[in-house]
Amino acid sequence: MKKTGIIILLAAIITQGFSQETSAEKKDTSEITRVIVGNDLVVVEDDKETVRVKVGNRGLVVLESLESGESRIQLEKYDKKDNSFFEYYREDDDKQRARRRSQFKGHWGSVQAGINNYLTSDNSLVLPEEINYMTLHSSKSWNFAFNFSQISLGFGRHFGLVTGLGLNWNNYILDGNNSIQKGDGGIIEMYDPGQVLKKSKFSMVYLNLPLLLEIQIPADYHTLNLAFGPVGAVKLCSGSKMIFDNGDKVTSDSDLSLNIFRYGATARVGYENFHIFGTYYFTPLFKSAKSPGGVDLFPFEVGIAFTVN
Repeated sequence: MKKTGIIILLAAIITQGFSQETSAEKKDTSEITRVIVGNDLVVVEDDKETVRVKVGNRGLVVLESLESGESRIQLEKYDKKDNSFFEYYREDDDKQRARRRSQFKGHWGSVQAGINNYLTSDNSLVLPEEINYMTLHSSKSWNFAFNFSQISLGFGRHFGLVTGLGLNWNNYILDGNNSIQKGDGGIIEMYDPGQVLKKSKFSMVYLNLPLLLEIQIPADYHTLNLAFGPVGAVKLCSGSKMIFDNGDKVTSDSDLSLNIFRYGATARVGYENFHIFGTYYFTPLFKSAKSPGGVDLFPFEVGIAFTVN
C-alpha cells in the first residue's frame, strides 16, 4: 500500500537520524516495521483494512474502507495497564534484549607485556638491608601473558561480566651478583656463585582465572573500556637461571618455596583493542615462614595489552 510505504520510509529516515536500528518482520500476513528511537517504540502495522502507527502510548489509524460516519484518520491512546496492544510485541522485545546482551564482548582475550616487581608489607619498593640480595633490576623484570580463552556474559550491549583463562610468565631479574636458593627448611636465602654474573633470574608460569566487571563507553563509533575485578592463579612451573660472563649457564627447576595458589585484583582501561593494565596480588610470592629474611613480598604487574574480541 502506498501509504504504508511512505510511513515506513519516514520511519526509516527518522531512525537513521537518531542512529538507531530498523527491523522488519511478517506476522499473521501483516507487515510490521519496528523502529526504536530513544526509549519510544514506533510500530507501523498494515492489514487489508487499516494502517496503524504507534509511538509510545499514542497511535494514528488510517482506514482504507470507510463505513458511514467514520473518519478516515483516527487518533488512539493505549493504556499500558491494559496490555492488550503491548503484549503483542513483548516476545519480540525479549528477543531484542537478548540480542543486545549477546552483542556484548569483553576484552580479556589478549597478548600482554609489562614489568614485575614486589612490595613489602608496608607497601615499599625499598627492601630491608638483610634481604638486599632480592633487589630487582626493574626495567628488565618483564612479564608476558597470553589470555587464550574468554567468556562474556552481557547485562546489556556495553556492560557485563568477563572471565576466561590465561598463561602468565613472570621473570624477576636480580640486580646483584647473586642468585637465590632453598636453604634449611625450604627458607629462601642468597646463593653466591663465586663468579661474575651477566644475568641472574628466577621465573614462574601461572594459569590465571579472572572475573571482571566491564563497562564500555561508546565514543565516536569506538569504545572506551574499563574492567576490574578479582583474579586467581595456580603455579604451573618455576625455576632459576644464571648466565656467567664467560657464557656458561646454570639452570634449576626448583619450586623456590613459591606459593602454588595466589589471588589478587586487576584493573584494565583502554580504547578499542589497546589497554593498560595493573594487577596486585594479596598472596605473598613465597610461602609463609619461608620468605627471604622472613619478609613477605607481594608481587604486582603493570603493562599494556592488545586484545582480540
